[in-house]
Amino acid sequence: MTAKRRRFVRDNGLTLAFGMAFLLALTGQAFAGHAEFNNELAADGLAPIGLAAYLASSEFAVDVTENWQSEYLQFFLFILGTVWLLQRGSPESKEIDEAGPESDKEQRVGQYARADSPHWARTRDWRQTVYSRSLGLLMGGLFLLSWFAQAVAGSAAYNEQRLRQLQRPMGWGEYVLGADFWSRSLQNWQSELLAVASMAIFSVYLRQRGSPESKPVGTPHGATGVES
Repeated sequence: MTAKRRRFVRDNGLTLAFGMAFLLALTGQAFAGHAEFNNELAADGLAPIGLAAYLASSEFAVDVTENWQSEYLQFFLFILGTVWLLQRGSPESKEIDEAGPESDKEQRVGQYARADSPHWARTRDWRQTVYSRSLGLLMGGLFLLSWFAQAVAGSAAYNEQRLRQLQRPMGWGEYVLGADFWSRSLQNWQSELLAVASMAIFSVYLRQRGSPESKPVGTPHGATGVES
């Protein structure tokens, strides 16, 4: 590996490591889900399908998208919530007297931008407004897209099950208002919200040496917004 490639891997190690872990987990889910789906088909007296057909099925799509939408919802709510909501002693929170979007000077935008600031941060028009909220907008948009994809794939998968049981299929609107869609959504939402709340409060009293998600080991419990 050349020095340039080693530097690229070092500089992007967090994204590359979690990206690879994601692909491995998705691959594992595909094989395990394929086996489970064929078990269900066999129980209904139907012929099994191949892996490629399963990957193109609504059953696989809904299993993937229902997890994606809950993750993006978690980040969207956390990004927006931490603008105004505080937790004394947590590195996940801003300092207690800093609630709100902060001043232009603190955010280094417009006339307070530096020479190396992003271009849209140096503007004084709609581009600065959009860029100032771009992370939240992206996470919110990805949540809505993946939630919509879950609704479409979930409706198709649910109707396939109903047809195998000789029941009438449901319309998309009927499915979205039904128990299956909301059960899939809410069981993921509650786990993500619990994880965020746990991280916020546990980081007040517990430490992980060397992690930016933790305060330095010797920092007092009451220190807020302090990272390693």
